[in-house]
Amino acid sequence: MAPSKKVLMLCGDYMEDYEAAVPFYALAGLGVAVHCAAPGKAPGDPCLTAVHDFLGYELYTELPGHRFRVTADFAAAAADPSSYDALLVPGGRFVEQLSVDADAVALVRAFAGELRRPVVLTCHSQVLLAAAGAMGGVRCTAFFSLRPVVELAGGTWVDPDPFSLCVADGHVLTAIGWPAHGEIIAQLLRALGGRVLGGRGQGVLFLCADYVDDYEANVPFRALAGVGCRVEAACPTKRKGEPCVTAIYEDVTGAAPGAVSGEKRGHNFVMTVDWADIDVDDYECVVVPGGRSPELLVTNEKAVALVGKFAAEGKVVASIDQGHLVLAASGLLKGKRCASGVPMRVISNLAGAAAVEPEGAVADGKLVTAASWPDLAEFIAHLVDLLGITVSF
Repeated sequence: MAPSKKVLMLCGDYMEDYEAAVPFYALAGLGVAVHCAAPGKAPGDPCLTAVHDFLGYELYTELPGHRFRVTADFAAAAADPSSYDALLVPGGRFVEQLSVDADAVALVRAFAGELRRPVVLTCHSQVLLAAAGAMGGVRCTAFFSLRPVVELAGGTWVDPDPFSLCVADGHVLTAIGWPAHGEIIAQLLRALGGRVLGGRGQGVLFLCADYVDDYEANVPFRALAGVGCRVEAACPTKRKGEPCVTAIYEDVTGAAPGAVSGEKRGHNFVMTVDWADIDVDDYECVVVPGGRSPELLVTNEKAVALVGKFAAEGKVVASIDQGHLVLAASGLLKGKRCASGVPMRVISNLAGAAAVEPEGAVADGKLVTAASWPDLAEFIAHLVDLLGITVSF
Protein backbone atom coordinates (compact mmCIF):
# COMPACT_ATOMS: atom_id res chain seq x y z
CA MET A 1 0.00 0.00 0.00
CA ALA A 2 1.35 3.43 -0.97
CA PRO A 3 2.02 5.80 1.96
CA SER A 4 -0.92 8.12 2.60
CA LYS A 5 1.27 10.85 4.12
CA LYS A 6 4.30 12.58 2.63
CA VAL A 7 6.91 14.59 4.54
CA LEU A 8 9.57 16.87 3.09
CA MET A 9 12.98 16.92 4.76
CA LEU A 10 15.14 19.96 4.05
CA CYS A 11 18.75 18.79 3.84
CA GLY A 12 22.27 20.09 3.31
CA ASP A 13 25.93 19.39 3.98
CA TYR A 14 26.80 19.04 7.68
CA MET A 15 23.25 18.45 8.88
CA GLU A 16 23.30 16.35 12.04
CA ASP A 17 23.56 12.68 11.15
CA TYR A 18 20.93 11.20 13.49
CA GLU A 19 18.56 14.10 12.96
CA ALA A 20 18.38 13.20 9.28
CA ALA A 21 18.56 9.41 9.47
CA VAL A 22 16.18 8.67 12.34
CA PRO A 23 13.10 10.41 10.88
CA PHE A 24 13.97 9.23 7.36
CA TYR A 25 14.10 5.50 8.19
CA ALA A 26 11.70 5.50 11.13
CA LEU A 27 8.88 7.31 9.34
CA ALA A 28 9.37 5.16 6.23
CA GLY A 29 9.11 2.05 8.40
CA LEU A 30 5.87 3.39 9.86
CA GLY A 31 4.27 4.05 6.48
CA VAL A 32 5.14 7.72 5.89
CA ALA A 33 7.01 8.71 2.74
CA VAL A 34 9.95 11.06 3.34
CA HIS A 35 11.36 13.12 0.46
CA CYS A 36 14.81 14.63 1.03
CA ALA A 37 15.69 17.81 -0.87
CA ALA A 38 18.60 20.24 -0.68
CA PRO A 39 19.20 23.55 -2.49
CA GLY A 40 21.86 23.11 -5.15
CA LYS A 41 21.70 19.31 -5.12
CA ALA A 42 19.95 16.88 -7.44
CA PRO A 43 18.33 13.57 -6.51
CA GLY A 44 21.10 11.04 -5.89
CA ASP A 45 23.65 13.64 -4.77
CA PRO A 46 25.11 13.08 -1.30
CA CYS A 47 24.92 15.41 1.68
CA LEU A 48 27.78 15.02 4.13
CA THR A 49 26.40 14.64 7.64
CA ALA A 50 27.96 15.54 10.98
CA VAL A 51 27.94 13.63 14.26
CA HIS A 52 27.28 15.92 17.25
CA ASP A 53 27.84 14.50 20.71
CA PHE A 54 29.50 15.42 23.99
CA LEU A 55 32.86 13.66 24.25
CA GLY A 56 34.31 15.26 27.37
CA TYR A 57 34.58 18.90 26.29
CA GLU A 58 32.44 21.87 27.26
CA LEU A 59 30.82 21.96 23.81
CA TYR A 60 29.71 19.05 21.64
CA THR A 61 32.31 17.60 19.28
CA GLU A 62 31.62 17.42 15.54
CA LEU A 63 32.76 14.28 13.72
CA PRO A 64 32.21 13.21 10.09
CA GLY A 65 29.08 11.11 9.62
CA HIS A 66 27.50 9.39 6.62
CA ARG A 67 26.85 10.42 3.04
CA PHE A 68 23.09 10.95 3.02
CA ARG A 69 21.49 10.85 -0.43
CA VAL A 70 19.05 13.47 -1.64
CA THR A 71 15.90 11.85 -3.05
CA ALA A 72 13.86 14.80 -4.37
CA ASP A 73 14.32 17.97 -6.42
CA PHE A 74 14.39 21.05 -4.20
CA ALA A 75 13.03 23.45 -6.83
CA ALA A 76 10.04 21.21 -7.52
CA ALA A 77 9.32 20.80 -3.80
CA ALA A 78 9.65 24.54 -3.15
CA ALA A 79 7.30 25.29 -6.04
CA ASP A 80 4.54 23.10 -4.60
CA PRO A 81 4.89 22.82 -0.80
CA SER A 82 1.19 22.04 -0.49
CA SER A 83 1.91 18.56 -1.91
CA TYR A 84 3.54 17.70 1.44
CA ASP A 85 1.86 17.07 4.76
CA ALA A 86 4.76 18.29 6.93
CA LEU A 87 8.23 19.82 6.81
CA LEU A 88 11.18 18.49 8.80
CA VAL A 89 14.51 20.32 9.16
CA PRO A 90 17.41 18.58 10.97
CA GLY A 91 19.90 20.57 13.00
CA GLY A 92 23.51 21.23 12.09
CA ARG A 93 25.65 23.96 10.60
CA PHE A 94 23.94 23.77 7.22
CA VAL A 95 21.02 25.83 8.55
CA GLU A 96 23.31 28.87 8.74
CA GLN A 97 23.47 28.80 4.94
CA LEU A 98 19.77 28.02 4.56
CA SER A 99 18.84 30.96 6.78
CA VAL A 100 20.05 33.36 4.06
CA ASP A 101 18.69 31.28 1.16
CA ALA A 102 15.51 33.07 0.07
CA ASP A 103 13.90 29.93 -1.36
CA ALA A 104 14.58 27.83 1.75
CA VAL A 105 13.24 30.56 4.02
CA ALA A 106 10.15 30.95 1.84
CA LEU A 107 9.55 27.21 2.07
CA VAL A 108 9.64 27.33 5.87
CA ARG A 109 7.38 30.39 5.85
CA ALA A 110 4.87 28.55 3.66
CA PHE A 111 4.55 25.61 6.06
CA ALA A 112 4.63 27.69 9.25
CA GLY A 113 2.40 30.49 7.97
CA GLU A 114 0.20 30.03 4.93
CA LEU A 115 -0.26 26.24 5.05
CA ARG A 116 -0.05 25.88 8.82
CA ARG A 117 1.15 22.32 8.48
CA PRO A 118 3.47 20.54 10.91
CA VAL A 119 7.03 21.89 10.98
CA VAL A 120 9.66 19.94 12.93
CA LEU A 121 12.80 21.86 13.94
CA THR A 122 15.66 20.40 15.97
CA CYS A 123 18.81 21.69 17.64
CA HIS A 124 19.82 24.73 15.51
CA SER A 125 17.27 24.65 12.69
CA GLN A 126 14.89 26.83 14.74
CA VAL A 127 16.85 29.77 13.32
CA LEU A 128 14.97 29.16 10.07
CA LEU A 129 11.67 29.84 11.82
CA ALA A 130 13.14 33.14 13.00
CA ALA A 131 14.44 33.95 9.50
CA ALA A 132 10.97 33.26 8.12
CA GLY A 133 9.41 35.74 10.58
CA ALA A 134 7.29 32.96 12.05
CA MET A 135 8.70 32.71 15.58
CA GLY A 136 6.46 35.36 17.15
CA GLY A 137 4.42 34.01 20.05
CA VAL A 138 5.63 30.43 19.55
CA ARG A 139 6.71 28.34 22.54
CA CYS A 140 9.97 26.82 21.42
CA THR A 141 12.94 24.80 22.62
CA ALA A 142 16.29 24.26 20.93
CA PHE A 143 19.97 23.82 21.70
CA PHE A 144 20.84 26.17 24.58
CA SER A 145 22.78 28.65 22.45
CA LEU A 146 19.60 29.50 20.53
CA ARG A 147 17.73 30.94 23.51
CA PRO A 148 18.60 34.57 22.58
CA VAL A 149 17.60 33.87 18.97
CA VAL A 150 14.21 32.55 20.07
CA GLU A 151 13.62 35.52 22.36
CA LEU A 152 14.88 38.16 19.89
CA ALA A 153 12.50 36.72 17.29
CA GLY A 154 9.53 37.04 19.66
CA GLY A 155 9.26 33.41 20.71
CA THR A 156 8.88 32.02 24.22
CA TRP A 157 11.88 29.98 25.33
CA VAL A 158 11.28 26.54 26.89
CA ASP A 159 14.21 24.79 28.57
CA PRO A 160 14.90 21.38 27.00
CA ASP A 161 14.41 19.52 30.26
CA PRO A 162 14.53 16.59 29.90
CA PHE A 163 16.53 16.29 26.68
CA SER A 164 13.81 13.97 25.38
CA LEU A 165 11.30 16.86 25.41
CA CYS A 166 9.50 17.80 22.20
CA VAL A 167 7.54 21.05 22.50
CA ALA A 168 4.40 21.15 20.36
CA ASP A 169 2.88 24.60 19.96
CA GLY A 170 0.14 24.26 17.43
CA HIS A 171 1.73 22.96 14.25
CA VAL A 172 5.32 23.85 15.29
CA LEU A 173 7.30 21.02 16.90
CA THR A 174 10.74 21.78 18.38
CA ALA A 175 13.38 19.82 20.30
CA ILE A 176 16.99 20.06 21.46
CA GLY A 177 17.99 17.40 18.94
CA TRP A 178 18.31 13.67 18.44
CA PRO A 179 17.82 12.62 22.11
CA ALA A 180 14.16 13.66 21.63
CA HIS A 181 13.49 11.58 18.53
CA GLY A 182 11.12 9.14 20.24
CA GLU A 183 8.89 12.00 21.33
CA ILE A 184 9.35 13.84 18.02
CA ILE A 185 8.11 10.82 16.08
CA ALA A 186 5.14 10.36 18.43
CA GLN A 187 4.17 14.05 18.21
CA LEU A 188 4.61 14.19 14.43
CA LEU A 189 2.48 11.09 13.86
CA ARG A 190 -0.21 12.71 16.00
CA ALA A 191 0.08 16.01 14.10
CA LEU A 192 -0.32 14.11 10.83
CA GLY A 193 -3.56 12.61 12.08
CA GLY A 194 -1.99 9.24 12.79
CA ARG A 195 -3.37 6.72 15.25
CA VAL A 196 -1.01 4.22 16.90
CA LEU A 197 -2.48 1.04 18.37
CA GLY A 198 -0.71 -1.72 20.29
CA GLY A 199 2.63 -0.19 21.19
CA ARG A 200 2.00 1.28 24.60
CA GLY A 201 4.31 -0.25 27.19
CA GLN A 202 5.70 -3.13 25.13
CA GLY A 203 9.28 -3.80 26.18
CA VAL A 204 12.09 -4.02 23.62
CA LEU A 205 15.67 -4.72 24.71
CA PHE A 206 18.71 -3.74 22.61
CA LEU A 207 21.91 -5.71 23.27
CA CYS A 208 25.03 -3.66 22.63
CA ALA A 209 28.75 -3.37 23.24
CA ASP A 210 31.42 -0.93 22.08
CA TYR A 211 31.55 -0.27 18.33
CA VAL A 212 27.91 -1.11 17.75
CA ASP A 213 26.76 0.25 14.38
CA ASP A 214 25.59 3.85 14.82
CA TYR A 215 22.40 3.71 12.76
CA GLU A 216 21.53 0.09 13.56
CA ALA A 217 21.34 0.82 17.28
CA ASN A 218 19.79 4.27 17.42
CA VAL A 219 17.33 4.34 14.51
CA PRO A 220 15.12 1.37 15.54
CA PHE A 221 15.57 2.33 19.21
CA ARG A 222 14.02 5.77 18.59
CA ALA A 223 11.45 4.50 16.08
CA LEU A 224 10.01 1.97 18.53
CA ALA A 225 9.96 4.58 21.29
CA GLY A 226 7.98 6.78 18.90
CA VAL A 227 5.17 4.23 18.69
CA GLY A 228 5.00 3.84 22.47
CA CYS A 229 7.35 0.94 23.19
CA ARG A 230 9.45 0.94 26.34
CA VAL A 231 12.91 0.60 24.83
CA GLU A 232 15.99 -0.28 26.87
CA ALA A 233 19.65 -0.81 25.99
CA ALA A 234 22.05 -3.04 27.90
CA CYS A 235 25.65 -4.27 27.71
CA PRO A 236 27.04 -7.18 29.75
CA THR A 237 30.09 -5.14 30.82
CA LYS A 238 28.54 -1.70 31.38
CA ARG A 239 26.25 -0.15 33.95
CA LYS A 240 23.13 1.92 33.41
CA GLY A 241 24.13 5.42 32.23
CA GLU A 242 27.43 4.32 30.69
CA PRO A 243 27.90 4.75 26.93
CA CYS A 244 28.86 2.33 24.22
CA VAL A 245 30.84 4.07 21.50
CA THR A 246 29.28 3.53 18.07
CA ALA A 247 30.88 3.05 14.67
CA ILE A 248 29.91 4.32 11.22
CA TYR A 249 30.33 2.02 8.23
CA GLU A 250 30.03 3.02 4.59
CA ASP A 251 31.40 1.80 1.30
CA VAL A 252 34.68 3.51 0.51
CA THR A 253 34.21 6.28 -2.08
CA GLY A 254 35.58 5.23 -5.45
CA ALA A 255 36.55 1.76 -4.21
CA ALA A 256 36.13 -1.34 -6.33
CA PRO A 257 33.01 -3.45 -5.72
CA GLY A 258 33.49 -5.71 -2.73
CA ALA A 259 35.92 -3.40 -0.93
CA VAL A 260 35.80 -3.46 2.86
CA SER A 261 33.77 -0.61 4.38
CA GLY A 262 35.59 2.18 6.14
CA GLU A 263 34.99 2.72 9.88
CA LYS A 264 34.61 6.01 11.74
CA ARG A 265 33.60 6.85 15.28
CA GLY A 266 29.94 7.76 15.72
CA HIS A 267 27.76 8.97 18.57
CA ASN A 268 27.70 7.57 22.09
CA PHE A 269 24.81 5.18 22.74
CA VAL A 270 23.91 5.21 26.44
CA MET A 271 22.86 2.07 28.29
CA THR A 272 19.54 2.48 30.08
CA VAL A 273 19.47 -0.65 32.29
CA ASP A 274 21.93 -2.66 34.36
CA TRP A 275 22.65 -6.14 33.01
CA ALA A 276 21.86 -7.71 36.40
CA ASP A 277 18.37 -6.20 36.33
CA ILE A 278 17.30 -7.72 33.00
CA ASP A 279 14.30 -10.04 33.20
CA VAL A 280 13.18 -11.60 29.90
CA ASP A 281 9.59 -11.52 31.15
CA ASP A 282 9.73 -7.70 31.05
CA TYR A 283 10.21 -7.65 27.26
CA GLU A 284 8.45 -8.79 24.10
CA CYS A 285 11.49 -8.42 21.82
CA VAL A 286 15.29 -8.39 21.77
CA VAL A 287 17.32 -6.60 19.07
CA VAL A 288 21.01 -7.23 18.33
CA PRO A 289 22.40 -4.44 16.11
CA GLY A 290 25.50 -5.01 14.01
CA GLY A 291 28.88 -3.34 13.81
CA ARG A 292 31.78 -4.92 15.68
CA SER A 293 29.78 -5.04 18.92
CA PRO A 294 28.60 -8.65 18.32
CA GLU A 295 32.24 -9.83 18.39
CA LEU A 296 32.21 -8.92 22.09
CA LEU A 297 28.68 -10.16 22.78
CA VAL A 298 29.31 -13.61 21.28
CA THR A 299 32.21 -14.18 23.70
CA ASN A 300 29.87 -13.60 26.64
CA GLU A 301 27.99 -16.79 27.50
CA LYS A 302 25.28 -14.88 29.37
CA ALA A 303 24.55 -12.66 26.35
CA VAL A 304 24.25 -15.65 24.02
CA ALA A 305 22.07 -17.49 26.53
CA LEU A 306 19.84 -14.44 26.98
CA VAL A 307 19.09 -14.26 23.25
CA GLY A 308 18.34 -17.98 23.27
CA LYS A 309 15.94 -17.54 26.18
CA PHE A 310 13.98 -14.85 24.29
CA ALA A 311 13.51 -17.32 21.43
CA ALA A 312 12.64 -20.23 23.76
CA GLU A 313 9.88 -18.14 25.33
CA GLY A 314 8.36 -17.32 21.95
CA LYS A 315 9.40 -13.67 21.89
CA VAL A 316 10.55 -11.64 18.87
CA VAL A 317 14.28 -11.86 18.16
CA ALA A 318 15.83 -9.45 15.66
CA SER A 319 19.32 -8.73 14.39
CA ILE A 320 21.06 -6.70 11.72
CA ASP A 321 24.09 -7.92 9.73
CA GLN A 322 26.93 -8.74 12.17
CA GLY A 323 24.32 -9.22 14.90
CA HIS A 324 23.62 -12.55 13.18
CA LEU A 325 26.80 -13.86 14.82
CA VAL A 326 25.00 -13.93 18.17
CA LEU A 327 21.95 -15.59 16.59
CA ALA A 328 24.20 -18.19 14.99
CA ALA A 329 25.84 -18.95 18.35
CA SER A 330 22.36 -19.27 19.89
CA GLY A 331 21.30 -21.76 17.21
CA LEU A 332 18.49 -19.52 16.02
CA LEU A 333 19.29 -19.37 12.30
CA LYS A 334 18.93 -23.09 11.65
CA GLY A 335 16.17 -23.73 9.12
CA LYS A 336 15.29 -20.04 8.91
CA ARG A 337 15.15 -17.59 6.06
CA CYS A 338 17.30 -14.56 6.77
CA ALA A 339 18.77 -11.48 5.13
CA SER A 340 22.52 -11.14 5.41
CA GLY A 341 25.10 -8.75 4.02
CA VAL A 342 28.52 -9.91 2.86
CA PRO A 343 30.15 -10.03 6.34
CA MET A 344 27.68 -12.60 7.71
CA ARG A 345 26.63 -14.53 4.61
CA VAL A 346 28.99 -17.49 5.09
CA ILE A 347 28.28 -17.59 8.83
CA SER A 348 24.52 -17.57 8.20
CA ASN A 349 24.90 -20.56 5.89
CA LEU A 350 27.16 -22.39 8.34
CA ALA A 351 24.54 -21.80 11.05
CA GLY A 352 22.02 -23.72 8.93
CA ALA A 353 19.93 -20.92 7.45
CA ALA A 354 17.44 -22.36 4.97
CA ALA A 355 17.84 -19.39 2.62
CA VAL A 356 19.94 -16.23 2.73
CA GLU A 357 18.79 -13.05 1.01
CA PRO A 358 21.67 -10.69 0.11
CA GLU A 359 19.76 -7.51 0.96
CA GLY A 360 16.59 -6.22 2.56
CA ALA A 361 14.90 -7.49 5.72
CA VAL A 362 13.19 -10.82 6.27
CA ALA A 363 10.70 -12.05 8.86
CA ASP A 364 10.50 -15.81 9.44
CA GLY A 365 8.14 -16.57 12.27
CA LYS A 366 9.28 -14.39 15.16
CA LEU A 367 12.81 -13.98 13.78
CA VAL A 368 13.60 -10.70 11.97
CA THR A 369 16.89 -10.16 10.15
CA ALA A 370 18.23 -7.34 8.00
CA ALA A 371 21.28 -7.26 5.74
CA SER A 372 22.55 -3.82 6.80
CA TRP A 373 21.51 -0.30 7.85
CA PRO A 374 20.11 0.80 4.44
CA ASP A 375 17.38 -1.81 5.11
CA LEU A 376 16.27 -0.21 8.38
CA ALA A 377 12.86 0.97 7.14
CA GLU A 378 11.87 -2.57 6.16
CA PHE A 379 13.40 -3.94 9.39
CA ILE A 380 11.33 -1.51 11.50
CA ALA A 381 8.18 -2.37 9.53
CA HIS A 382 8.65 -6.09 10.31
CA LEU A 383 9.26 -5.40 14.02
CA VAL A 384 6.18 -3.21 14.31
CA ASP A 385 4.08 -5.85 12.59
CA LEU A 386 5.30 -8.71 14.81
CA LEU A 387 4.74 -6.63 17.93
CA GLY A 388 1.13 -6.11 16.83
CA ILE A 389 1.50 -2.36 16.41
CA THR A 390 -0.50 -0.53 13.75
CA VAL A 391 -0.16 3.06 12.52
CA SER A 392 -3.13 4.39 10.56
CA PHE A 393 -4.05 7.79 9.13
